Amino acid sequence: MKTLILIFHPDFKHSRANRALANAAMQIPGTEVFDVQAAYPDGNIDSDAEVERLLSADRIVYQFPIQWYAAPPILQAWQNAVLTRMYYINYENEGRLLEGTPLFIATTVGNTPAAYTPQGVNLMPVSALLNPLRSMANRCGLPLTEPFVVYETMKADDETLQKAGASYASWLSRAPAPHANVLEHA
Repeated sequence: MKTLILIFHPDFKHSRANRALANAAMQIPGTEVFDVQAAYPDGNIDSDAEVERLLSADRIVYQFPIQWYAAPPILQAWQNAVLTRMYYINYENEGRLLEGTPLFIATTVGNTPAAYTPQGVNLMPVSALLNPLRSMANRCGLPLTEPFVVYETMKADDETLQKAGASYASWLSRAPAPHANVLEHA
């Protein structure tokens, strides 16, 4: 089973938290980690290569930091180039073939869990900030699990990030197989 982790980070090589997650995930057999920003620093996305990459995966993971209540711009640019092609231009030969592939979201945030509540400074849970991705997954027929979230990443020491990475790898290992019933992340 091939798991494709797409990293949407503006500066992945300097990210302690997202690198810790990716490094742990790479220990799982059959896992490919792909840094989208590094591959397309000018934003000129090779949709042929990306469609091929997606269609070769049994499971897809979007991994990124939430910054100012949104995913990084490279994620939107990538979706505009790749998913528009797959679902609106070449649905029968591409989009239809991707339907049913499980999608996972792994994200990092700088604040505490309490900050992401109706009473917190951010007024809503992280899951609400991810609603546009939930809508995209639904539209594309990609079963979506509950997100994997790492809080307080800016303050986390190396040991904490290593534990987060181990938890991430465990979460990915327990995640549903292709075309299986989607499990809730606890």
